[in-house]
Amino acid sequence: MSVSCILSALISAAAFAVSFPAIAQSRLPAADLNPHLTAPISTWDEALPLGCGSMGMLMWGEGNTLRLSMDRGDLWDERPSKRFTEVKSRFTYKEMQRMAATGAKAEFDDVFDSNYDYDGPPTKLPAGRVEITLQSGGNLKAFDLNLGHAEAVASLDAGGECRGFTDANSVAHPVAMLRLSGTKIGSVLLKSPESVQKLGYPAPTSGGSGNERWFEQQAADGFSYAIAVVWRERNDSSEAAIAVTAHHSESGVAETAHQEALRICRSALTAGYAHLVAAHKKWWAQFWQRSAIQIPDRRIAQQYAFVRYLAGAASRPGAPPMPLQGVWSADAGTLPPWKGDYHNDLNTQMTYIAYRTSGDFEEGRCFLDYLWDRMPVFRAFAHSFFNAPGAAVPGVMSLAGNPLGGWGMYSCSPTMGAWNAHLFYLHWRHTADTRFLKERAYPFCSEIGTCINALLKPDASGTMVLPLSSSPEIFDNRLKAFLKPNTNYDLACMRMLFLSLEEMANKLGKHAEASDWQHVAAAIGNFHKRPDGTLLLDETTPLPESHRHLSNLMALHPFNLITVESGDSDVLAIDQSLKDWQSKGTSLWCGYSFSWMACMRARVGDAEAAFHNLDIYARAFVLRNGFHANGDQTKSGYSTFTYRPFTLEGNFLAMEAVHEMLLQSWSPSPGAGEWGTIRIFPAMPAAWKDASFQDLRAEGGHLISAERRGGICRMVRITAGNDGEIHLRDPFGGKAATWNRTDIVRNGEELVVALRKGEVLHGSAD
Repeated sequence: MSVSCILSALISAAAFAVSFPAIAQSRLPAADLNPHLTAPISTWDEALPLGCGSMGMLMWGEGNTLRLSMDRGDLWDERPSKRFTEVKSRFTYKEMQRMAATGAKAEFDDVFDSNYDYDGPPTKLPAGRVEITLQSGGNLKAFDLNLGHAEAVASLDAGGECRGFTDANSVAHPVAMLRLSGTKIGSVLLKSPESVQKLGYPAPTSGGSGNERWFEQQAADGFSYAIAVVWRERNDSSEAAIAVTAHHSESGVAETAHQEALRICRSALTAGYAHLVAAHKKWWAQFWQRSAIQIPDRRIAQQYAFVRYLAGAASRPGAPPMPLQGVWSADAGTLPPWKGDYHNDLNTQMTYIAYRTSGDFEEGRCFLDYLWDRMPVFRAFAHSFFNAPGAAVPGVMSLAGNPLGGWGMYSCSPTMGAWNAHLFYLHWRHTADTRFLKERAYPFCSEIGTCINALLKPDASGTMVLPLSSSPEIFDNRLKAFLKPNTNYDLACMRMLFLSLEEMANKLGKHAEASDWQHVAAAIGNFHKRPDGTLLLDETTPLPESHRHLSNLMALHPFNLITVESGDSDVLAIDQSLKDWQSKGTSLWCGYSFSWMACMRARVGDAEAAFHNLDIYARAFVLRNGFHANGDQTKSGYSTFTYRPFTLEGNFLAMEAVHEMLLQSWSPSPGAGEWGTIRIFPAMPAAWKDASFQDLRAEGGHLISAERRGGICRMVRITAGNDGEIHLRDPFGGKAATWNRTDIVRNGEELVVALRKGEVLHGSAD
């Protein structure tokens, strides 16, 4: 490169650095995105959520009563249900096939569904509630949550306030802190949830004197848990600490659960609110600094910031991953809905779909580490249920990874584990971490693939098919839900798994294994379509009506098996299939259906439809604190479901929908081994003329920043995550641009440049 070229590049880089927004600035969410709720908050699911991964706290209340609903991720009763114990010998895949073939519906329900006992174990346990009566300062006026600092404030109409946080640095021994000013603690009441008495537990023991209160609940099999509150007066304010602890008798710890909780609280109060909150804010500042987005729609921007906050609050290394409700189990006098368990037919996978693009890998890997640690349980399930080698993940499972039953077509489907395996593959794709590929992604996916491959048998045409096949949750729990193998849902899960295994094996130099996986991927057959290209459920069954689970469209999203860049046949399938879903309406959709459809529409480049679905989700399926609700809370006719239970997957699908609108990097040929083309602002609605993002993560481990003004991309910055070629869809649409590199080669709409890890490519256009 000549001296003049170098000088020109340096000048361009300097100009770019000056003009690009927010690169060096704090990336904490803007203050106007913080949840602000007027009092009263009279129900737990509208509370302000706080958490540190292992423990959660919901702040709510009315009058002069502040309520704090406590939860902890490892509070579980793992005992098998009584019904499961009685039917265990028939709880096998072989018996399931017999019942499906003979139409033995009553027996099928008895074996697979009846043991999913909503009032019995196994189940997540709610911890309990702390109620603080405030002595002075008037009544509660408002509740505010500072997302950037993860600190909540309950303000009083006479000017006092209560500030609180769940210490981000206390994952192993979690503690929440409160600081009251302009008011004093009048009384403290601890409430153990009466719902646990359904499980046969004895009444809790309780105690405390002066400024200390506790209760301890003996559960089952030597397990116990406790809540303790300790408070102190400090000059013109009061401080309190709250801890939830869990003990197993076999741990050999001398102190009881409540003694440990009291010790944690006393230690935290000795350190003091000011000291702990300073370190807490530092953790959160580092969390937010990883990436940031700016979009003009305030409602959707609020949801994005809130959901990303939930990831930091509810999913952390060293803590259990997020189940259906994270660390905020229902405080409604009942056991958690759906047992608060791990549903692997959509919920877990979609709850952990968005962290890769935002770069929150530690929080996301929490789930992958959890799955990896349970491989012995999954191997045992593959052997005992499927009589197969390898490993299988139950579609519905407890914290320990044990199958819970339920609708057997899905709770015991072998392909649910293939969808879980996809998360390992994508984690590697977004980090380019070769060690993770070698030690985690390929071994986990390989064992899941081994189990599924062992179940495949040739049909009359020689196609390798599963003995049973379904499409969640079409036809609910009727036996007709067993469709003709292989359904498009099962095909998508299996093909994505086998092609991923082919790619990963080749990356590791295991070429013979790669060839084997490629052969299996080809042997399972093609997707089933109508003559006009519409994706069916199976070989002959069309989508019968509106439905909440977009199961037959899995090949479009989250997988990239049918794409807008894979030829006319795929484009036709996309167009016709989405028209088919649209023609059925949304009457039987849940909230997550809208945020998932927003992802899907963005993936295929339909920006306006993506925005339309995301807007409906954010307006009608979000409670006032930001939690996703399954039903239409506005009763506007978007869905006939108007019920209330909150689950997290809808929230995280909304976050991912924003990512899909701002940045995409999937490959149209999974298994081939190349990193996907980087597409910047690929699905921007007309209303989003100005938008920007900083350091979102593309496949290949690349950090991407970009700015859009007046409906046109103006600036782009890419920091290479690994050595090799970067393929970038021209973000400037062929317009003249200034780049800091002169070795960029144009190939049609793509710009290609070779970068070494850490090198920066940036360009701008006026």
